[in-house]
Amino acid sequence: MVAGGESLRLPATSARPRAEGPAGKASSPGDLKAPWRAYLRKKGLKTTHQREAIVDAFLRTSGHVALEDLLVDARKKHPGVGLATVYRTVKLMEEAGIAASRQFESGHTLYEVNEGRAHHDHLICDSCGYIIEFESDEIEQLQDNAARRLGFNVIRHRHELFGLCEKARGIPGGNCPGDEARRGAGRRRG
Repeated sequence: MVAGGESLRLPATSARPRAEGPAGKASSPGDLKAPWRAYLRKKGLKTTHQREAIVDAFLRTSGHVALEDLLVDARKKHPGVGLATVYRTVKLMEEAGIAASRQFESGHTLYEVNEGRAHHDHLICDSCGYIIEFESDEIEQLQDNAARRLGFNVIRHRHELFGLCEKARGIPGGNCPGDEARRGAGRRRG
């Protein structure tokens, strides 16, 4: 299973994060399917049951998902879905602007819903693989200032910080956000 994610907002006045809900405006899966349908029409592509099962499964995800996990979820609705179809559909969703790929480990790509989300950055634990999404106006301003000083116009960027959670660092009683998220997910399913 892929490491989950949690959204954090780093206040400009403090280095200590506070938890908030997902970044950006809230969008329902139905709202997100409008750009998908428009993209298919523009490209003259068919809407198939398999594609729709994959898109629906993807739009229900939160955080970051691997193709294999998306395949498992899509097969719940349409058992005949194959990994190649998942891969091609996710590539189409990227072209349509509703999916974004993220490479957190060498050779391992995860995907997240892109449409309707504010820009965010990532903290990744090298030990457990847990990914925390965060926003920081202060960091964004520093990046903009550096680019301006160097005569560079930033079009887009990805900011990923790799490190170790408290548990991985061996801090006595230290926690792992991934453990907490998995416990929370178990309580919600049970």
